[in-house]
Amino acid sequence: MSDILEVKGLSKIYRSGERSLTVLDHINFKVQAGETCSIIGPSGSGKTTLLGLCAGLDRSSSGSVILNGQSLEQLNEDERAEVRNQHVGFIFQSFNLMPTLTALENVMVPLELRGEKDAAKRAMTLLEKVGLADRRNHYPTQLSGGEQQRVSIARAFSNRPKILFADEPTGNLDQETGAHIEELIFELNREGGTTLVLVTHDQELAEKTGRILQIKGGKLVYDSLTDTAIQTR
Repeated sequence: MSDILEVKGLSKIYRSGERSLTVLDHINFKVQAGETCSIIGPSGSGKTTLLGLCAGLDRSSSGSVILNGQSLEQLNEDERAEVRNQHVGFIFQSFNLMPTLTALENVMVPLELRGEKDAAKRAMTLLEKVGLADRRNHYPTQLSGGEQQRVSIARAFSNRPKILFADEPTGNLDQETGAHIEELIFELNREGGTTLVLVTHDQELAEKTGRILQIKGGKLVYDSLTDTAIQTR
């Protein structure tokens, strides 16, 4: 099975004047197509920053991310956006729905960007799968947190992504709603044969994935694939 994601020597340093903060320090790993993988670690360890770099939402200070065979560092902003639109789905903790669009219109956005003719039909099918067909004409402010996250899940899968990134997908939800959201993500992921990389504080959720990567102090310190601690520089 081929690698869909390769992270090589990835570092992210934020600078302000003479001060610098290293958020990620020389991270290396590969993810195979179809794999499910979670990234865990304490708050401030660099998990969300790492996910954003892998998805092409930000640029690294050094190192590289190769996503579906393309080196993101060699692409400009428009080209990275095109890669995301063609191959990537993203679920945010804060939902990130467009407030002026209905649930149906939010799901249609990635499809319309791709120029798909049956955008409304595909979006409606996904809303039915996440149980929100009857809420299709509601705006985000008219939806509960769990409903908003279900819309964002439908949107994330709308472009049939090869890889799905999820940042604390249940972090803003109560336990019962969060459990339902988890089931939806894994169910749609299995149906689509999508690679899944998720960031979570929830050890129970992490253990539902096939592989766990642990980040601490900006370094990758453990990979369950080898079940050994990683020697850091």
